[in-house]
Amino acid sequence: MTVDRVRPPLRVVLTDVDTEVVEAWRAAFADTPEVEIRQGSILDQHVDAWVTPTNSRGRMDGGVDAVIKRHLGAGIQLRVQRAIRDRFGGRLPVGSAVCVPSGAANPKFLISTPTMVQSAQNVSETLNVALACAAAFQAVHMRNEESAGGIESVALVGMGAATGRVPARVCANLMWAGYTLFNDYRFRDYDDLRRTICAQLDDMENVSEEERVRIDPPERPGSRG
Repeated sequence: MTVDRVRPPLRVVLTDVDTEVVEAWRAAFADTPEVEIRQGSILDQHVDAWVTPTNSRGRMDGGVDAVIKRHLGAGIQLRVQRAIRDRFGGRLPVGSAVCVPSGAANPKFLISTPTMVQSAQNVSETLNVALACAAAFQAVHMRNEESAGGIESVALVGMGAATGRVPARVCANLMWAGYTLFNDYRFRDYDDLRRTICAQLDDMENVSEEERVRIDPPERPGSRG
């Protein structure tokens, strides 16, 4: 894991049609004014990448996945599933993501990150939202390392807040935890990311819905310059 001392020049937009999710974001991100919070469809956001919560097989048959598939066309699911097959053997673990060309001018990329294993799974008692959000930002890091300036702006929805049945405040606070990771750290890989989040948020059931939990990755020898 390496430290990113200079904040990456990434524009982050949080957008959702659910008023409760938007209000929860405004509370959770109150001290991070650089994050844009909007009420409305992700389809209206003109950014380099959209982030869609998906399932482990990349079947875009429900929720935001289905909305994006209808908008971009059936080919987007084929690209997502091909990337999952090529990079993860056909099953995308929670806490990982794939980034594929969208085939459209807006956005240029689609980042798919699972909040659940199966479609419409209840993930309200899991850490899946934090894992998915952090994985989406990790995918941004990885894409930009491959091509400088590849993703300069990204839009995310309320992960797990609809079909995953995660309460709005919990969703917002876990997404805030994922965002704070993006500001300061780059993980070696998705395994490193999952280990860190699960180790530090394992007792989330003892934390109130209102409380934000910042994830501080453990330092390793030579990790700071």
